[in-house]
Amino acid sequence: MPRRIVLSVAAGVVVLGGAGAFALAPAGEQPPSLTHSTARYAAPDGDRDGSLAFTTDVTASSGVKDVKVLAWPANSSFAEQGLTTEDMAAVESAVCKPFGEDTVRCTYAVTVSRAEAKASPRGVWHVAVLAGAEDGTTTLDTKAADFTVV
Repeated sequence: MPRRIVLSVAAGVVVLGGAGAFALAPAGEQPPSLTHSTARYAAPDGDRDGSLAFTTDVTASSGVKDVKVLAWPANSSFAEQGLTTEDMAAVESAVCKPFGEDTVRCTYAVTVSRAEAKASPRGVWHVAVLAGAEDGTTTLDTKAADFTVV
């Protein structure tokens, strides 16, 4: 009888161990995740330029390779057609610094001149983010944060 119990326990450990390994295997291949995304827009004022600042935390177990950022007006063609990873290929990259074990904090900042602000569509804008991990997986969030141009 004790031998049967030992064999049952051993078989259970093998089965549970295999299930645990199976459950953990895909975890390394999950795409990057974005959290705490914020955008701040300040219009030019007097002789001072305006600015757009965007910050997000990106986590990828294999490491973060790059983070691309694009601000786009809600009433643009992207709203109708949808923004794709191909659209994001040539946009500017954020500057990322380590912020934990598998996480980086990425910041994108740009100066907005009076002429640029005057030519920009008024209303809601979205910030799109394409995060790439070292293992080749990507995450595209087309509306990671919003801001308003008045």
